[in-house]
Amino acid sequence: MTTETPNLPEYSVSEIANAVKRTVEDRFGLVHVRGEISGWKQAGSGHAYLCLKDESAVLDGVMWRGMVNGLRFRPEDGLEVIATGKLTTYPGRSKYQMVIERMEPAGVGALMALLEERKRKLAAEGLFDPKRKRPIPYLPEVIGVITSPTGAVIRDILHRLADRFPRQVLLWPVLVQGEGAAEQVANAVRGFNALEQGGPIPRPDVLIVARGGGSIEDLWAFNEEAVIRAVAESGIPVISAVGHETDTTLVDYASDRRAPTPTAAAEMAVPVKADLDYTVGQFGLRLERALFKGMERRSEAVKGLARGLPHPRHLLQLAEQRFDELSERLPKSLNNGLVVWRNRYERLGDRLAPRLLTQELRRSGERVERVSEGLTRVTSLRLRDEQRRLGEAVRMLETLSPYATVQRGYAVVRSRDGRVLTTAEAAQRAGALTLELRDGTVGVVVDGEPQAVAEGAPKQASAEVSSPAELPQTVQPKPRVSRPKPAAKELEKAGPVKDRQGSLF
Repeated sequence: MTTETPNLPEYSVSEIANAVKRTVEDRFGLVHVRGEISGWKQAGSGHAYLCLKDESAVLDGVMWRGMVNGLRFRPEDGLEVIATGKLTTYPGRSKYQMVIERMEPAGVGALMALLEERKRKLAAEGLFDPKRKRPIPYLPEVIGVITSPTGAVIRDILHRLADRFPRQVLLWPVLVQGEGAAEQVANAVRGFNALEQGGPIPRPDVLIVARGGGSIEDLWAFNEEAVIRAVAESGIPVISAVGHETDTTLVDYASDRRAPTPTAAAEMAVPVKADLDYTVGQFGLRLERALFKGMERRSEAVKGLARGLPHPRHLLQLAEQRFDELSERLPKSLNNGLVVWRNRYERLGDRLAPRLLTQELRRSGERVERVSEGLTRVTSLRLRDEQRRLGEAVRMLETLSPYATVQRGYAVVRSRDGRVLTTAEAAQRAGALTLELRDGTVGVVVDGEPQAVAEGAPKQASAEVSSPAELPQTVQPKPRVSRPKPAAKELEKAGPVKDRQGSLF
């Protein structure tokens, strides 16, 4: 059973979604919402997406790129803010969200909490370390000032510099609050550092970052990380002069020197010229007095020493007298010297006559000939003596040589392994023997026991000469190569060894 509702209009899904959208936008066209940021995310297009939440609800939000670039602080998760914008719906998802046009921290307490958190973070990185701070030059040639060109700050700095010590000033105009102020200040610090020494634009010796007083929101640009890091990385010493004496920003911790006011920054940058002139003048007077006193002391010392010295005129008189005496002796000495040298020249000329040189050469030649003849006689005698000694040694060698004994009819008995045998017992044990004779060698075997030899008769060994083929197989000798010996006749034809030796000289 169906219930008829003829009085209710029929809507499509799109009509319902658009009706809800118009209703929400008309009812909440401009609202301020206080909440805590959660899930902050900035897309590549520059748009930001986030959620605003409190204890019991969550509201989605979107912030377009132009609005994000205008923020004076960096949104972070957990930061309580007040967002201004309008509520709308997203028909494709049946969701509602807030299009945020402006967003600020929820009061000074939130900004201070954000400031303390950022201060702890940068301090942990060492950007505020006192060891990094450099001294300010005593008298800089060029001073770079980073501030607004239209404010009273630059006029105060220039006026104070003119009163104390006029210096060349380079102004880099920047915004000191609002959108883009932090980026301009950071770029100005890096721009001054990028100038080359000796270039067309002089490089400053010291930088002054300054602006007048204001609220924490007005000074927030000098709490941004971009400015802090640029000041900490600067190769030029930086003096911060932001706000009044009671105002403190993070750039004061990163700079090399903090000034309570812009005017005080100008005073820190240069000394007072009048004081410097006075100090230099006092040093000049002290130097002049010291020189004068030193000259007085030295003058008195010279006078005291002068009293112990003879008068200069007396010294000159003695020298003049000595000069006169030498002047009179000089011509005589010159004449005497000429005579002496002339005589020596004549004597040397006689000694250098050609006749004397010829006689000396002849005597030297005779001495050389006598020495040569004596050397020849000594050499001949030494040579004959050595030849005689060599002939005696050759004759002794021929007498003691075993081959000379063999030539006279004797033989050398050896075993088949080449050992020389000198007793019958050794020959009996060897069995097979080799006899070295005058014209060659023969192999023999021992036959029977050694026989007794009558006293006075020559001892003989009973041996039978056999050819090598007739020897027993157990003692068949291996063929061996004998060193050839020169025949006696050939030695006799060659003559005595001393005649065959040849000259050694």
